[in-house]
Amino acid sequence: MINLKKFEVWFVTGSQYLYGEETLKQVAQHSQIISDVLSKSSQIPVSIVFKPTVKTPDEIYNVFIDANSSKNCIGIIAWMHTFSPAKMWIGGLKILQKPLLHLHTQFNRDIPWSEIDMDFMNLNQSAHGDREFGFMMSRMRMNRKVIVGFWQDEKVIEDINGWCRAAAGWQDWQGAKFVRFGDNMRQVAVTEGDKVEAEIKFGYSVNTHGVGDLVKVINEASDSAIDKLIKEYEEQYKISDLLKKGNKNYSSLREAARIEIGLKNFLENGNFKGFTDTFEDLHGLAQLPGIAAQRLMAAGYGFAAEGDWKTAALVRAMKVMGSGLPGGNSFMEDYTYHFDFNNELVLGAHMLEICESIADGKPSCEIHPLGIGGKADPVRLVFNSGAGPAINASIVDMGNRFRLLVNEVVAVAPIHALPKLPVARVLWKPYPDMQTGCAAWILAGGAHHTCYSQNLTAEHLQSFAEMAGVEFVLIGKNTDIYQFRNELKWNDVYYQINR
Repeated sequence: MINLKKFEVWFVTGSQYLYGEETLKQVAQHSQIISDVLSKSSQIPVSIVFKPTVKTPDEIYNVFIDANSSKNCIGIIAWMHTFSPAKMWIGGLKILQKPLLHLHTQFNRDIPWSEIDMDFMNLNQSAHGDREFGFMMSRMRMNRKVIVGFWQDEKVIEDINGWCRAAAGWQDWQGAKFVRFGDNMRQVAVTEGDKVEAEIKFGYSVNTHGVGDLVKVINEASDSAIDKLIKEYEEQYKISDLLKKGNKNYSSLREAARIEIGLKNFLENGNFKGFTDTFEDLHGLAQLPGIAAQRLMAAGYGFAAEGDWKTAALVRAMKVMGSGLPGGNSFMEDYTYHFDFNNELVLGAHMLEICESIADGKPSCEIHPLGIGGKADPVRLVFNSGAGPAINASIVDMGNRFRLLVNEVVAVAPIHALPKLPVARVLWKPYPDMQTGCAAWILAGGAHHTCYSQNLTAEHLQSFAEMAGVEFVLIGKNTDIYQFRNELKWNDVYYQINR
């Protein structure tokens, strides 16, 4: 599990000297209480760090300079306890490079009807202080999250949790490295993209290493390390008889373990957070990495097949965002449909590489022919995925911008056994229905590769897209295809104007 507690969100409260020392003392006390409660909340995975009340342009500028330079700070929660004139914030907001959440709350939940006086009114001015602050961010066209409500309400805390998780995913991308072993699958369009623009926009780099570089590290794996990993396989999975010691494919299991050890060492030595490979470039490998890719994803690495670096990076970000939550995140592909009018379904799978974090029960470790790639039969984990709400997310290069597309779905248990399907798989129903959901995905240019998530929502991804400054498109329960077409057209105009 990826530890999110190392990340900090700074709690910054705005005021001014107009109200006097006694009022400012109470502002600071209230802010400290709120930040402490949020930091100790079991729902919020990061550390909320109290910062002294800012009351002048210089104080605001300096705290944002410090936030920008802090490696642990992933964002700012800003709250105006009193009225904080917004012209003071211009300089700080202009240089802020971290995501900002505007918390529109107040310290007291209720109006003290019998005791309220002007001292109370001067102290508790969030209702209009936050509007002054909000105007300036709108005037400056700043992307930010706005959360409204009493700071102890469960819904408010959960919304803060969601934003913090998105900010953690965004921070993890900054300076991240992803490696491609070989190029993308030949002639395929959607897995291509502008890696230079991606590094400018997203903060991560993507570079290629020849498969031979990887093979060299794989071949260095020791027999003792392989023995140890196979023991781990035997403890965690149901091992097919063909792969057990003494049987004809035991050597294939050892080779799969060798590949996993080599891949992990390569990623660790290069400080990579994810990788891609392709079955069209396997020179020197005995088999396409199957169980290796599955287990490395479960350990937190991003992965996508056929050289799809955009999806590999998205898988990593979503694993960071979902860290510690029930359920998992996995590379996924829409594979085939069930067009029964009364029960229309999508079967999601891939040749080998679906992450065990979404498995329903104990996976089976098996070996089967692949049919493409021209290599030995690869070892893989086979399992069904659990039922429940989920999302599919795809990031695509539209030429003048990146688009993050999300489809809300509901996964279902298999309606029949799949005894001859030798891969991990998921069955789901896309919202709002099969026809609208699939048509909207195609109209939006969504890829066949996605990240499938059991523990994140569309709101997590919307916050993430706003932090990245990229287009967000949602296909959900209320999607209407006529309005959806118009939304895509309006977005085209918007992004042409704001290139």
